Amino acid sequence: MEGAQPTLPPISMDDSHLHLRLAGVIRLALGGGRGPTDAYVFDPHRLALPAWACALGVEGSPALLVTLDRHLDLVPPVAPAAVPDRSAGLRALDEHARWSLDVRNYDHVLAAMEAGLVGDALVLARTKPRGTTTADTYVDTRGRTHRLVVVPTVDRAAEAYHQPAPGDRVRDVLEAAERVLLDVDLDCFTSLSDADPMTVLPWPLDVIREYLLPPGSEPFWDAVLGRCVALTLAREPHHCGGLLASGRLFQDVAQVLFREVLRTEPP
Repeated sequence: MEGAQPTLPPISMDDSHLHLRLAGVIRLALGGGRGPTDAYVFDPHRLALPAWACALGVEGSPALLVTLDRHLDLVPPVAPAAVPDRSAGLRALDEHARWSLDVRNYDHVLAAMEAGLVGDALVLARTKPRGTTTADTYVDTRGRTHRLVVVPTVDRAAEAYHQPAPGDRVRDVLEAAERVLLDVDLDCFTSLSDADPMTVLPWPLDVIREYLLPPGSEPFWDAVLGRCVALTLAREPHHCGGLLASGRLFQDVAQVLFREVLRTEPP
C-alpha cells in the first residue's frame, strides 16, 4: 500500500550479543551471590520492556514481576492492542518502548502484560500517577487476566508473605511463579520535600538499608530471588534529584542491593 512503512524483520533471539542492540541499556553479569545472574541498567524506566524481552526470550511462561518504585507504574498504555506480542521479537518491543510508550514512564508494566512477558505483578510503591489503575486485576486485550498486588514497602510485603492476613496475595503470587523478574527504580529511595514538593530528597545509606532489609524479610527475599532470572534497574535521574544526586544515590543503593540483598559485587 502506498505510504506504508516497511516492516523490519525481527532480530534472532539466539544472538548471544543481542543486548548490544539495546541502545542505552547496560547488561551486567552477576555471579557468586544469590538470585539472578543477569542484570540490565538504563535510565528511562520504559526500557525495562525490551530488557525483559531480552532476558525472557520468545518462549516460556510469563514471569512474575516484582517491582520496587516510588510510583505505581500501572497506567494502561494508550493503545494496548498495539503492543507487540513477545513472539514479534526484541526489535519490535524495543521500538515500541522507545516510540510508543509514554515518556513519563508509567505504562511499561501493563504493556509487558500485553506482550505476554509478565503474568502477575507484585508492586512495592507508594504514589499513584494520574490514570493509575486501582483494580486488583488487569485483563489484557488478548483476554488474559493478571493479578496486581500492591503493597507500599518491603516490610509490608515480607509480613504479608510470612503471616498473610485475609486478602493478602503476596505469598500466592510468589508461590505460583515459575520465573521472577526483579525490577528496581532508583527513585524508590527518594522522597519529596515537605517544604518544597518540587525538591527530591535522596535517602541516606542507612534508610536505604532499613527499607530493603527490614527485620524478618529474609524469607520474602528468598522467595523472590530463588526463581529470579533477571534484575532490571532504572536510574531515572530526573526523579532522583538530577545527574549528580542520582549518581551518588546509585552508589549507595548498589552497596545494599548488590552486596547485601544479592550478595554479589556491585557493578
